[in-house]
Amino acid sequence: MDNLQATHDEPGQEAVAFPEPVQYPPKYRKQDRSAAIWTRSAISLALYLALGYYIFQSFLILAIITAIVIFHELGHFLAMKYFRYNDLGIFFIPLLGAYVTGTKREVSQKESAVILLAGPLPGIILGLLLYWLDQRSVAGLYVYQVPLFKIAILLLFLNLLNLLPLYPLDGGQLLNRVFLDEEGWVSKIFIGLSALLLLWVVWQSGWRWWPLLIVPVMLLLRLRADSKITSIDKRIEAAGIDADLSYEDLPDEHYWKIRDILSTEHPSFRDLTTGPPYEYSAKEEKVMTAIQGLLHRHLIQDMTLAGKVLIVLIWVAAFASPWLLQMDLWFLRRFFF
Repeated sequence: MDNLQATHDEPGQEAVAFPEPVQYPPKYRKQDRSAAIWTRSAISLALYLALGYYIFQSFLILAIITAIVIFHELGHFLAMKYFRYNDLGIFFIPLLGAYVTGTKREVSQKESAVILLAGPLPGIILGLLLYWLDQRSVAGLYVYQVPLFKIAILLLFLNLLNLLPLYPLDGGQLLNRVFLDEEGWVSKIFIGLSALLLLWVVWQSGWRWWPLLIVPVMLLLRLRADSKITSIDKRIEAAGIDADLSYEDLPDEHYWKIRDILSTEHPSFRDLTTGPPYEYSAKEEKVMTAIQGLLHRHLIQDMTLAGKVLIVLIWVAAFASPWLLQMDLWFLRRFFF
């Protein structure tokens, strides 16, 4: 008799069958992912360089743009490392740039603001410094036959572009994290409008910037995934599972119960076998990552009004700096006009 155990209290008494207690294996334990993360980073960089050379047909231009991207992302990376994020990695997206990934249980608005500004601000400051050095030179300075002022303009352009309040740029993430409720409808409307605006930009460019289409597609997929996560969250709550825990504190029983919910609600895990008996699958690391994402992350609302005003002032100063220095933004005019 499956999952039942029979007992006899007295001779001649009819056996009473009781269900055997369900055996829950230990939840999947997190492995050291550092080597895998940096391997994927290296592969993404190789693809980024290969496609970049196909587009630019110049190692020199590609090297300058890649150096600017890496400098930008290192700002984010070092700030996240300072605030003790885990599983850090830099991933490159051909034709679009790169991004830094990391995980942390408790995230504050102040930390987020520093991390998001740590990418574009150093690039803007470096661009202003290089432009100033070039202007002080009589004949102009060059880096391997490339005028230094062009490198300065490129640094400013790419980093100012990243500060635009458009999701998923750094400026858009800053607006969403510090000034909006990330889980509210206003935030979702903002992300949807960002996707529509990017579609309009691609259309206005005569489809020259068609690779940007991947961004609005990813944003719309994110909105769809958010609605699915909301449905999963409701089922987790109905099952009496406390999702306000870290993965380390999550009981084994709750791990497997959430896993069963994922197998019915999440398209990527429909092929998982449910228990009992419970067994690991080849997708268990992906299951673990999905469950970690479902456990509620704490966003500490520690940004004061004075702090928000300071961010706005930094924002305005960054965008105003090229015009205050009366820089010739030829690259900017060429991009937009």
